[in-house]
Amino acid sequence: MNFNLKQIYEDRRKKVSEYLKQNNIKAAIFEDSEQRRDVAVRYLCGHPSDASLIILDSGKSFLIPWDENLAKDKAFADEIIPSEKFKRSYINASKEILTSSISEKKSKVCISPETPYIQFKKYSEKLENFKICAEENSAHDFVKSLRAIKDNYEISCTKKAAAITDEMTKIIVENLRQGKIKTETDVALFAERELRIKGAERTSFDTLAAGPERSFAIHAFPGYTQGNWGTQGLSILDYGVCYEGYASDCTITIAKSPLSKEQEKLLKAVQEAADECKKLYIPNEKISRAVKKADEIFAKINRVMPHGLGHGTGLEIHEEPFVSMRANENDVFKAGNIITLEPGLYDKTLGGTRLENDILITETGNEVLTHSEIFRI
Repeated sequence: MNFNLKQIYEDRRKKVSEYLKQNNIKAAIFEDSEQRRDVAVRYLCGHPSDASLIILDSGKSFLIPWDENLAKDKAFADEIIPSEKFKRSYINASKEILTSSISEKKSKVCISPETPYIQFKKYSEKLENFKICAEENSAHDFVKSLRAIKDNYEISCTKKAAAITDEMTKIIVENLRQGKIKTETDVALFAERELRIKGAERTSFDTLAAGPERSFAIHAFPGYTQGNWGTQGLSILDYGVCYEGYASDCTITIAKSPLSKEQEKLLKAVQEAADECKKLYIPNEKISRAVKKADEIFAKINRVMPHGLGHGTGLEIHEEPFVSMRANENDVFKAGNIITLEPGLYDKTLGGTRLENDILITETGNEVLTHSEIFRI
């Protein structure tokens, strides 16, 4: 992929600094640490993890990484200052950088609204000359809204993650048919190894492989065991990979005959929901319409889907927008959204089935990025 990453990250930070100016905020602090992860740091400068990023309303940015060498290799910011200069304290770093950069007393500085209260107090006490705010609908939520609309680089990374996932799915199904995969552990560990061979960073979440005895659970616990997988009945594999940080998320169902009439009803309803709801994954269509359509389809067989119809993916596996009853009645799909479509039904006796694919909302409709199926064996 041939992208000017330096320019991409500069453009993203420029949007943040413009937001700060418009809202009379002098600086925003984004902290990604063991105490609280925030992928906004990676989104805004490219550094993978463990760093603090400070953006001023002037547009200037400071990255304070735990690993200086990694930052110099991966990150883009106006200044990169290793955290050891500040005794490995992001709060010390914030005080020194902001004090030397901002002259106005009691200037507003925003930190994440998800900051624990004790940490908020530490920032407030250490940066006593500034007004520290941890508010909703501020700079951090603004960045989340930016991340919901993917740019060309993000779309390219996600398409690569989806292509790797599709390749792996084909191999998994073929290996199952050849008897090379027999257990939940077989398929989960195959995915762990194969994704790295194909150039992905990691799984985008802990793989969920549930054979016929455990597929009744929405998210099987534990994620996988030595139990049978792909044997008679309904088996589920929910997995994805990360490429340059961007996640794929898909679920396949393995339906191995003979199946009962009630199991066939589940499969038919889930396939119908996937087909019909995909037609509503289009720009400017209300998200609630897709949710209601799935509910209507399942109601015809007296079933209720116990989870949302989908969610955005990106640097996090679950991010805006959410295709569920959580959505505001007026929320619509927007070009640039990458969202899962994942209808599913589960029964303690019959087992479960879910069909999940990643969908890119385009200017004129949608593009299916992954190609999961209900595979009949």
